[in-house]
Amino acid sequence: MPGRTALLGLLATAVVLGTGPVPTAAVPPPVTAAAPVCTNAPPAGRVVRTVPWPQRRYAPERLASLATGAGVTVAVIDSGVEARHPQLRGRVLAGRDYLDGGDGRRDCVDHGTSVASIIAARAQDDAGLRGLAPNAMVLPIRVSEQQIIDGKETGRKVSAAKFGQAIRWAVDRGADVLNLSVVLYADNSAVREAVSYAIARDVVVVAAAGNLHNEGDPVPYPAAYDGVVGVGSIGPDGTRSPYSQVGAYVDLVAPGGDVIAAAAAGGHKQQSGTSYAVPFVAATAALVRDYRPDLSAPQVVARILATTDPAPANGQSAAYGAGVLNPYRAVTDTASAAGPHAAPTLRRAKADPAILARAERRAQSRHTSLWLAAAGGGLAGIAMLLAVVLPRGASRRWRPAGRP
Repeated sequence: MPGRTALLGLLATAVVLGTGPVPTAAVPPPVTAAAPVCTNAPPAGRVVRTVPWPQRRYAPERLASLATGAGVTVAVIDSGVEARHPQLRGRVLAGRDYLDGGDGRRDCVDHGTSVASIIAARAQDDAGLRGLAPNAMVLPIRVSEQQIIDGKETGRKVSAAKFGQAIRWAVDRGADVLNLSVVLYADNSAVREAVSYAIARDVVVVAAAGNLHNEGDPVPYPAAYDGVVGVGSIGPDGTRSPYSQVGAYVDLVAPGGDVIAAAAAGGHKQQSGTSYAVPFVAATAALVRDYRPDLSAPQVVARILATTDPAPANGQSAAYGAGVLNPYRAVTDTASAAGPHAAPTLRRAKADPAILARAERRAQSRHTSLWLAAAGGGLAGIAMLLAVVLPRGASRRWRPAGRP
């Protein structure tokens, strides 16, 4: 009779093989040395062990059993994403660098890495930070290395035309959600048409409302384009951040003041700006697309806006939009309005093979994740049972039933 260790191994193999081939999720290729070479990269931050205030507000662990963003790709079009950060390993796909070439998995200014961590940082024992959609995949596209020094922007960025190309590239590579934590203060046809291209292909587009409230609230793009979710910022007290712009382009607000996020060189830093409010909304879109893969992008947006918490302004306003983001309600609320254009949108989704294919991919990935979780739980239970039963059976001289 084989020993207990051999029995456990054989039984585990039999359980897996007996159910047919195990589905495998897409795994990012290993991170390789790629452009850029960061000559003036900011230093690492300290590891922050306390739970950041947005997580205390949203309690993402409540959503973990319902949706994690599995099967959803969020494109972060920004300063790149540092894929070697411990909380982002395995979550960052090979993307594209429009500044220097490469795959977008380097970040010289922290910005894109911080944004991505709010979306998809995985739990770590010694860190308080946890992404709102920790199983979403991040597609990094590097278009800027701007920093703000003494109140002035410095650093390179691509042209508006290349920014539009980056949006189209992300859509063509399967992005389900676009996180645009960047602001242009001039309308540009290339960017406008690229945003329309994304929306027509059932992609949720989320953009920053801008940080120039004290400079007269100039119109921010892409947030001001039709179909884009414009996001303003609130601080820990729940009120609008002083810099967060006010205007018709603000669709809702989310945490953006004094948030904790990953630093590219390691550890965490405190960040502020509407840039960091956007990923909370993008992550919520990923959660809804995971939990309800049949919904079109406009229906996802309608749910998010219909389930906001009341803002201090006591109703919809140019400062707070529809209210304060509530991810849990966006996923779970069964009475949420699907929006005034729900029926036409649903008919369009049913008729469009590309939209159907995206929904099927998200649903299949969600099914795979649930199957693997159930299989893992079952094996763990069987192993625990054998660890208890086999020693007792041996002490009582149990033998297999049947003929000697």
